[in-house]
Amino acid sequence: MLSRFSLPGFGGKRRFDELSEKEVLALAIASEEEDGRIYAIYAQKLRTAYPASAAVFDGMASEEDGHRQRLLALYQQRFGDVVLPIRREHVADFYTRKPVWLVENLGLDQIRAEAEDMERQARDFYVAAAGRSTDVETRKLLGTLAAAEAGHQAKAQGLTAEHLGGDVRTDEDLAAKRQFVLTWVQPGLAGLMDGSVSTLAPIFATAFATQDPHTTFLIGLSASVGAGISMGFTEAAHDDGKLSGRGAPWKRGLASGVMTTLGGLGHALPYLIPHFWTATTVALIVVFIELWAIVWIQNRYMETPFLRAAFQIVLGGGLVLAAGILIGGS
Repeated sequence: MLSRFSLPGFGGKRRFDELSEKEVLALAIASEEEDGRIYAIYAQKLRTAYPASAAVFDGMASEEDGHRQRLLALYQQRFGDVVLPIRREHVADFYTRKPVWLVENLGLDQIRAEAEDMERQARDFYVAAAGRSTDVETRKLLGTLAAAEAGHQAKAQGLTAEHLGGDVRTDEDLAAKRQFVLTWVQPGLAGLMDGSVSTLAPIFATAFATQDPHTTFLIGLSASVGAGISMGFTEAAHDDGKLSGRGAPWKRGLASGVMTTLGGLGHALPYLIPHFWTATTVALIVVFIELWAIVWIQNRYMETPFLRAAFQIVLGGGLVLAAGILIGGS
């Protein structure tokens, strides 16, 4: 029972500096156990696509279990066999873990960053807690825990060097980048191109035919939203990602649909300005920015030569824009 931890106004939580050595040791045991399970989950998520990184996290999970066993032995020696059921959530100012491990498709870089944060948080907290403790035994215990967490970091670095040496880490990083491009960048870029270029003709044809900013905005809004919905569903439906390895269809559909809508809205929103020529001037500036943004993305992520991308996008967009203006002004 943890009812003795309840304090009015503190949601049933104790402060860390109010815990006894017995409670601190029990908390450390629970924390080590939880961290070991998180590392095991990371290893499981990475095992198929990134086996070398999975081996690193298997080793880190094993290290956490080893430290837990040492802490448990010390607890049994000093306080007996029954460990207090105290956990992080029972202590008001103790560090907590963000439940990112619940996410099904964590990126490799994100998992590595979270693991580094886990070890750093544990070490820094114990160091700070030891510094403000006035009890000699408690201070010694907290220093031991801080040293253990620092040892975890050193071990993690050793495991990384062992399993990710040579070209292995480079290969895994390239695979992670490729997956990011296939899942998010490629469908998003296709959507941005479709939304930015395909809506130019109807929006500017309406603008020059009516010279009515409000009507032009409504046409642009409907064209952008409609194109976004169409592109999103098409991207999600035509490939489930299992054979192509392009990632979850909902992610690709979301990227494509959102970017298609934004691409069209970019030069539709200026027509909220009531003065026609002011709105048109702003819209043309936005079109220029959109087209060069597409060129930059193609060059940056798709490795398309800059001049070729510029020729294709700017020329194509310019022709569609000219067609819209000519049709609307005729």
